[in-house]
Amino acid sequence: MPGYYGKRDIVWTMAGRNAEKKYIIDGQDLSFEYLHYDENGRVDFTQKALSGVNLQVEAGQFIAILGHNGSGKSTLARQLNALLLPCGGTLFIDGKDTRDEKNLWDIRQSAGMVFQNPDNQIIASVVEEDVGFGPENMGIPTAGIWERVEKSLRDVGMWEYRSDSPNRLSGGQKQRVAIAGVLAMKPKCIVLDEPTAMLDPGGRAEVIRTVHELNRTAGVTVILITHYMEEVILADRVIVMDEGKVVMGGTPREIFSRVDELRSIRLDVPQVTLLAHELKKSGVSVPEGVLTIKELIQALKECRS
Repeated sequence: MPGYYGKRDIVWTMAGRNAEKKYIIDGQDLSFEYLHYDENGRVDFTQKALSGVNLQVEAGQFIAILGHNGSGKSTLARQLNALLLPCGGTLFIDGKDTRDEKNLWDIRQSAGMVFQNPDNQIIASVVEEDVGFGPENMGIPTAGIWERVEKSLRDVGMWEYRSDSPNRLSGGQKQRVAIAGVLAMKPKCIVLDEPTAMLDPGGRAEVIRTVHELNRTAGVTVILITHYMEEVILADRVIVMDEGKVVMGGTPREIFSRVDELRSIRLDVPQVTLLAHELKKSGVSVPEGVLTIKELIQALKECRS
């Protein structure tokens, strides 16, 4: 395993770039519009999806991006892999400008993408062949491909399923195979766009646990796009989006201390956080931003003592 990167703070700001820091993701004043065409192929109207987004992420961080449907979070995710290009502003991935076509191959090797539905990302009929597809297309020698396949499958706990058909796997297992396929290309950053949206609670927990382990042990930078609040409580930082803009940023505790603000933009909070918030409003002396049942129990014990 590569050395562990110490956890660092994300910097997000509406000011200019801090020239003293080098970010693996550095976006300034990003904007993007979708064009809608009429039956004659003319632009009928435009729909703004991103407006003035600034985002800087250092290597080794685990960043969660929250937002309701239509908030712009998935559009931002596709910018990070250069599947979409900015209409305005700049975005550098590992020091490379996404607007420069000659950088696209390198950018997509630096920032791997995992989508919502693993069936759309798995193409082979055998697990190990699917994981080896990316490295093979990169021109990696055969021996190197199989080394990467084994390491990636072991990293996500799927090595014992290497000879199986993906069709025989559960949803959570398929998503882990999709993650392994990205890991085999050795990206510096993985962008996961609502990777658990189609999974049951057990599969969701399985995938999130795998992603955290990769971040912790291999130092892979993780950008997790989600609308499940419980998935972000262990992130280094949380960014909240609404109507194409970044409206909040901070640690999970800082973000979930703002229950009423989150609810005003149609976002929930973890159930235990909401319970603590309601208890506090009713006069019980518990802190805001409670993230776990254990924390709430401890807070209530302290109230009684």
